[in-house]
Amino acid sequence: AVGGRALRWANGRAPARGLRASPRARIAMPSWVIDRYGSNEVLRFTTDMMFPIIHFPNEVIIKVHAASLNPIDLSMRSGYGATALNMKRDPLKLKTGEAEFPLTLGRDVSGVVMECGLGVSYFKPGDEVWAAIPPWKQGTLSEFVVASGNEVSFKPKCLSHTEAAALPYVGLTAWSALNQVGGLNQSNCSGKRILILGASGGVGTFAVQLMKAWDAHVTAVCSHDASTLVKKLGADDVIDYKSGNLEEQLKTLPLFDFILDNVGGSTEKWALDLLKKWSGATYVTLVTPFLINMDKLGVADGMLQTGVTVGSKTLKHLLKGVHYRWAFFMPSGPSLDEIAELVDSGKIQPVIDEVFPFSEVPKAFLKLEGGHARGKTVINVISRQ
Repeated sequence: AVGGRALRWANGRAPARGLRASPRARIAMPSWVIDRYGSNEVLRFTTDMMFPIIHFPNEVIIKVHAASLNPIDLSMRSGYGATALNMKRDPLKLKTGEAEFPLTLGRDVSGVVMECGLGVSYFKPGDEVWAAIPPWKQGTLSEFVVASGNEVSFKPKCLSHTEAAALPYVGLTAWSALNQVGGLNQSNCSGKRILILGASGGVGTFAVQLMKAWDAHVTAVCSHDASTLVKKLGADDVIDYKSGNLEEQLKTLPLFDFILDNVGGSTEKWALDLLKKWSGATYVTLVTPFLINMDKLGVADGMLQTGVTVGSKTLKHLLKGVHYRWAFFMPSGPSLDEIAELVDSGKIQPVIDEVFPFSEVPKAFLKLEGGHARGKTVINVISRQ
């Protein structure tokens, strides 16, 4: 857990292991990649993807047992966020424009550590781990992936690799919104009224469970056919957004202390009116124009436009007595440590919609593209997880 990680670092490093040579020299590996942006036909299977290399002493190479898909994979396949992500990949513009391809998608990984950098003392080869790889790095729809040690955590003992792969990205996205940005934690949630818009997707199902683990009162918004699942996860009230005017339905309920918005669109035009005024109540949205602005306007103008937008909205709502915030996925091994404790204690479980073999990654993308998934789409990179 977090304490254990900090304690081992504080008490000094284990002897440096250096780079371990794998039994057979590897220069290439199987992977699903894209060579250009577009729809599903751009996905290409190759056995010649460059084997990952440890460039920094805090990195580890993970043998991928299972991965999963997230909406960001669909967006990245189509080129969403390419301007910002390429800037992050190559801030000094030292590489050619083609350096971003071939690009491997997939953010979640559950697998086994194969090699460690010189500075890694918390993990060793053979450890079962899970992680969410940031979108500016090569992804997990591959036999192996490289990650920073501070992005990795020990896999929950009670989960298989298939089950574990469903949680890291959505878990850390929800954790960022609720804990890091929203300021909610185990000690201050008891009795608070939480509204989760878009409660049946990956982030929503995790958020419902986390808030119930922290003893909050949860109102979840989803479609009628997902209501049984969301109730099973612990939601106190479930509202069907298809059964009538959602705004009017929610106005009949007591005001909320916190709103998590996974939907976006016109929702924020009325959702903030559902918060308790002048009480510290907060609205956090995961749907922001940050990457779109940079794609459309370029890096400098996009960042300027984004800053103006979030600043004006924050001030506007603060004058009305509520807090307005944006949240983003943030990779974090220590946060995954805390999530693993909640999983092993039975307070959070993965919600999986369908599992695909590695050979059927394009079919898995089409499944995700169809929408209305009840949980995650998981890829077994190694069969029989």
